[in-house]
Amino acid sequence: MLAITAGWAGRAVAASEPLAAYLAARVAAADGQAHAAADDFAIALTGWPDDPAVAVRAYREAMISGDEALALRAARVLEAEKVAPMDVTLLDLAIAARERDAKRFDAAVVRLDEGPLRILSPSLRGWAAWDRRQPVEPALAMAGKEPVARRLADETRLLIAIAARQMDDKAARLLVEATRPPADTRIAAAALIAGRGDEATARALLTDPLVSASRKTLGAKPSLGFGVSRLLLRVAGELVSEGPRPLVIALTRTALIADPRNDRARLVLAEALSKDEAWTAAIAALEGIDPRGAFAHRAAIVRIGLLAEADRQGEALMLAQGLATAKQSTVEDWQVYADQLIAAKRPADAAPWYQRVTQSDPALPWAAWLQYGGALDQAGRKDEADAALAKAVALGPDEPLALNYLGYARIERGQDVAASLALLERASKLAPEDASITDSLGWGYFKAGQVRRALPLVEQAAMAEPANSEINDHLGDIYWSLGRHYEARYAWRAAALTAEEREQADLAAKIAR
Repeated sequence: MLAITAGWAGRAVAASEPLAAYLAARVAAADGQAHAAADDFAIALTGWPDDPAVAVRAYREAMISGDEALALRAARVLEAEKVAPMDVTLLDLAIAARERDAKRFDAAVVRLDEGPLRILSPSLRGWAAWDRRQPVEPALAMAGKEPVARRLADETRLLIAIAARQMDDKAARLLVEATRPPADTRIAAAALIAGRGDEATARALLTDPLVSASRKTLGAKPSLGFGVSRLLLRVAGELVSEGPRPLVIALTRTALIADPRNDRARLVLAEALSKDEAWTAAIAALEGIDPRGAFAHRAAIVRIGLLAEADRQGEALMLAQGLATAKQSTVEDWQVYADQLIAAKRPADAAPWYQRVTQSDPALPWAAWLQYGGALDQAGRKDEADAALAKAVALGPDEPLALNYLGYARIERGQDVAASLALLERASKLAPEDASITDSLGWGYFKAGQVRRALPLVEQAAMAEPANSEINDHLGDIYWSLGRHYEARYAWRAAALTAEEREQADLAAKIAR
């Protein structure tokens, strides 16, 4: 146990015993300490050099932490045992692209031809042909009629044409706009154009919200590593939301091996790791991003969210404040800072920042006014909150969240009960599966004296969200009013399990009745 604790604490186990190192690595990996886990897996793999079970874990942790040497060692073991995952070949491919090792590169592509990642082969061969000053079309034509391979080959053809200066920058821009490639391909095209000195044309390509903050210092010189890196990133970006996490991590990590300057790959890697709630590893993935580069601002925004998820709210709030108060701050910066202030239970401080958002042509005006009204409501400024929430409903008359918040707030204040119920009924009709809205409608009926109508709705909401303290509190109040005291106390006890500290005294008093 002492050896395990030492490994978990962040240093490799000093003893040469592979079992202790392996156990320490497992604990570190479970705790999200990827670098410590990789160090200990390296020791375990040295002790058990032919064990594929150790090798596969070492390989995955090495890909997360960026330990290229360990990844290669583990990959060789897996290949020797004929149990290598399909993405292992990407490691050799990326290293070969970075080092322009033609023999190793071609061998890796041949291995890819034999598995599911063969969709990459035509584009990879196209980039290799360009790098060797050979015709690229025969390689790209190998995509045949396979739809994904053809789409990737078409995008590669566009990027190679820009890299090879087969068209001027304005023509390249027109072609990109006409073919409407996905965001990552647009970024790659813009980087190549900016690398030729035409930053104005490059900036004009980046109109998508995903890349709007990435318009400066984007230029890159074309190379085999650049092309391979952007191709791997292109596929990772497609898969990051729903695809297999180990594959996305392998794609992004090898994209970085092929071209360590590909900061966009670090963002996608962080997103993939966050899907597994590996917050520490995700934060670490962002650390290599150039602080003066095109993706620095986006990385800061993502980092704030990751820090908050990792229960490092103080750091998240400080970083958000720095962005929001900077001279070049944006609407997004104000929004993020206000969100962090709300999370820190500081609604009065958040309200002015949300107000600034409402005054700055937000993408969703109704949502901006809803958040502003919510902050005012939580800060106790009820009349101002009512006006802001009414504005949200006026801007989004079919938005159930806005309807629900305004209706619930007014019901709680006993204000225009009939009209408030109408708002809640409309919200429930628009979002019948939303348990919080169902609860609001039931609570509204209860406040209006329609207890029998209220009960089934709040019971339904409690069944849908049994850990929601507010719903259980409402249910307890309704049961108590009907004389069902045992059930009321049961509901209040359930509410107390998840209620915030400031609500505990009120719930305890109810339970003690």
